[in-house]
Amino acid sequence: MASKRHERTTARRVALQVLYTAEIKGASAAQIVAEGVFPSEEGPLSEYAQDLVRGVEQNRIVIDGSLKAAAENWSLGRMPIVDRSILRLAAYEIMFVQDVPTSVAINEAVELAKDFGGEDDSPRFVNGVLGRIAKDIDDGAAAAPAGDDPAQPLVL
Repeated sequence: MASKRHERTTARRVALQVLYTAEIKGASAAQIVAEGVFPSEEGPLSEYAQDLVRGVEQNRIVIDGSLKAAAENWSLGRMPIVDRSILRLAAYEIMFVQDVPTSVAINEAVELAKDFGGEDDSPRFVNGVLGRIAKDIDDGAAAAPAGDDPAQPLVL
């Protein structure tokens, strides 16, 4: 049986693939999941992967606002799609998932950027943006929103 840590790492990889595919196709992540068109060597969507995808979709406005504030001199549209998807995924975990330490969310995102990042400096960029979001939350400048309910079905 795989450890919880490994299961969550795999879930993040699959969730990233869904979010990236949705953005490339101009579709919702729910459509991508329903159609089963996302390419995944990792297997089907686990419950945690579904929670991540749903959470990013349901909280995209808040997440994107935090990313815009933290990514100095970078618009979301200027970022490579894969980097933007990694940032959204990790920002969701930092801001909304109580049982994932911020350092774990950032480290996992940096690892995803090393594996899939759109540029050579993607890991550094991802680390910097997420570090600023975490600092803003710690400083109270960007209070972590509450209330996401991952029990809701992945339907839009």
